[in-house]
Amino acid sequence: MYVPPAFRETELAALHETMRAARVANLVTMTPDGLFATPLPLLLAAEEGDHGTLYGHVARANPQWHLKVTGEALAIFMGPEAYVSPSWYPSKQEHHKVVPTWNYITVQAHGPVEFFDDPQRLLDVVTRLTTRHEAPRAQPWAVSDAPEAFIRAQLKGIVGLRLPITKLTGKRKMSQNRSAADRNGVAAALRDSPDAADRAAAPFIPT
Repeated sequence: MYVPPAFRETELAALHETMRAARVANLVTMTPDGLFATPLPLLLAAEEGDHGTLYGHVARANPQWHLKVTGEALAIFMGPEAYVSPSWYPSKQEHHKVVPTWNYITVQAHGPVEFFDDPQRLLDVVTRLTTRHEAPRAQPWAVSDAPEAFIRAQLKGIVGLRLPITKLTGKRKMSQNRSAADRNGVAAALRDSPDAADRAAAPFIPT
């Protein structure tokens, strides 16, 4: 990924925060059939390894898990993002030398991917993923709420994955290269936008 110095994010805590906040990542592998990508939720075990370890699962019918992987896998996490209009820059009124751009935060995690179908490991991954995403709910559902035999049968339809992270690349492109006045203009426009994604990106503009 191309990352200009002004947009480079290297702080591990910030990278992990973006990864945890992403609801879905894209797992990309190079196979004999070419590039293969699967969108899926991934669980970060930050305490495993220098950069953390990712866990998840794919459908057993998904060929990605049994196609030979060339090199390392790539997991792509997207954070807040928003279109930026030149009309939001006060500098537009001064010289009109402005163009549209896109602000976004992203993290790319590299590492060797391991696929497994051990029932106990699968149950652990499914339980941890479910617990994480059900936590905000007033009445969270638990894997143990379903009949044990039913869960065992469902586990036969998936394959687990483990990806120990060897490299993390973070990019935080949030108008840092603009003047303070321009950044304030972008932040204000995003805060007032009717689009929820725009409003979610507004707090990340440095003002």
